[in-house]
Amino acid sequence: MASRRNGFRNERFVLSVDVGTTSIRCHVYDKEAKIRGSCSEKVRRSRTPCAARKHLVMSWSPFVLQVVPLFPEEGHVEVDPEALWKSFISVVRGAVTDAGIRMHQVEALGMSTQRATFTTWNRKTGVPFHNFISWQDQRAADLVRSWNASCTMKVIHGLMKVAYFLTQQKRYLAASLIVFSPQHVTMRLLWVLQRCAQVRRACDEGTCCFGTIDTWLLYKLTEGRVHATDYSNASSTGIFDSYQMCWSGFLCSLVSLPLSIFPTVQNTSHSFGSIDPSVFGEPIPIMSVMADQQAAMFGECCFNVGDVKITMGTGTFMDINTGSKPHTSVAGLYPVVGWKIGSEVVYLAEGNAADTGTAIRWAQELELFSDVSQTSSMAYSVPDSDGVCFVPSFSGLQAPLNDPKACASLMGLRPSSTKSHLIRAILESVAFRNKQLYETMLRETNIPITNIRVDGGVSSNDFVMQLTADLFGRKLVRLQHREMSCLGAALVAGLGTGTPRQTEDAFKAAQLKMRSSKVAPFFPLFFKYPQLWQLLFKV
Repeated sequence: MASRRNGFRNERFVLSVDVGTTSIRCHVYDKEAKIRGSCSEKVRRSRTPCAARKHLVMSWSPFVLQVVPLFPEEGHVEVDPEALWKSFISVVRGAVTDAGIRMHQVEALGMSTQRATFTTWNRKTGVPFHNFISWQDQRAADLVRSWNASCTMKVIHGLMKVAYFLTQQKRYLAASLIVFSPQHVTMRLLWVLQRCAQVRRACDEGTCCFGTIDTWLLYKLTEGRVHATDYSNASSTGIFDSYQMCWSGFLCSLVSLPLSIFPTVQNTSHSFGSIDPSVFGEPIPIMSVMADQQAAMFGECCFNVGDVKITMGTGTFMDINTGSKPHTSVAGLYPVVGWKIGSEVVYLAEGNAADTGTAIRWAQELELFSDVSQTSSMAYSVPDSDGVCFVPSFSGLQAPLNDPKACASLMGLRPSSTKSHLIRAILESVAFRNKQLYETMLRETNIPITNIRVDGGVSSNDFVMQLTADLFGRKLVRLQHREMSCLGAALVAGLGTGTPRQTEDAFKAAQLKMRSSKVAPFFPLFFKYPQLWQLLFKV
């Protein structure tokens, strides 16, 4: 193996790391966007204690390092920053070793990270004040409810309605309906400021840094020289004004968040500095930072207005390319920056369901099945769910219902209900949430949808894909290569390093990855599953 690889010792490669909700992946790409190496090292399970006497369990599997989140209290979801940092270092070294190359052959690093998961740390020492608080965390739910019901929000809504009446600008109509959500950073960060004296003191002294995972990794990789993020990650926090392209001074003043703690926002394709040689032995340039959903959108070459990407992983994220203008929603779709390269800004409208993979994993923990590959055949083994309905809302219900306090529910159980009926009900609920998001997107954006590409682990489930295609009444493209976030970050990183010819070759190679299976609808099924369909719209 080593002798074969010696032939490309002088080649140059792009390294791409995807930090997801439950796993960290790393790939080494060549100039044609082919994977030359991935992390495949296996190590023993290890445990790292945390302050709350819980444990972070890490286990290696081929190509993936899995990091199980911490659950110190009910509704709290956290990740240990130091464990995440060690995992990041491990997957990079593992991928480079698997590729049979040396660190000096890596000419750029691209990063794709989960969004809206954040921590704060001391600017002088680099030591975090607390664990990462995950985007799935619900600790601020009561704070969200309190703010949404406050007189302040009622006054703001009233003023925005007046502004809309006078200007007829839809942006003001959306602002008159906007509410806080636990998934966005705002209320969780306010929760930290209210309860952590260290953070408040550091803010007063000007030594507090805020950052999502990408920002913290940049800070660590550059030994504290860079405190920055990109537009795709910033716009996903809920604190960033996607219309003005800056941190929202109005929102920060409203809830008393100090603007001084936020990172500088840079283009998605940008030279963020070089990795300090003490980390990997070489000063590798960091050429791209992207939010994971936007990176997947880019990796799937959804460059045209009307292109839709559906990622079904831990949650479902449905994004549509809206072009050069942010979409103004009144039903809960969120306008985010897809990417900013040079002077060009591409916006997306996004809806999500937080508990897609979570619901399936929950069913596995109840021993309804042993291997996730069994679920599709189990669902097909029965003609229907026997009246069983499942609402996948462990983290509330997002657009278009927007109820953060909604609870997951399993209803309609009978003595005749079997494991297969329960599995079918759970998988049906995933497809029906997809239908809800799709209908909302069609109604809200009025943009003709051109292509629908689906990726993520749950997209390998034939039952979910077929039912989703039936409910949509159109073909879905299921990608055979599912590491699209890694690919997207690598392509953007390559923009800053390759020659025009090399960049063109890489994008052609990426387009070839789109050759994949299509799932066509048998017939529209709007009437076939009335129970869950009606239930979801009545919740």
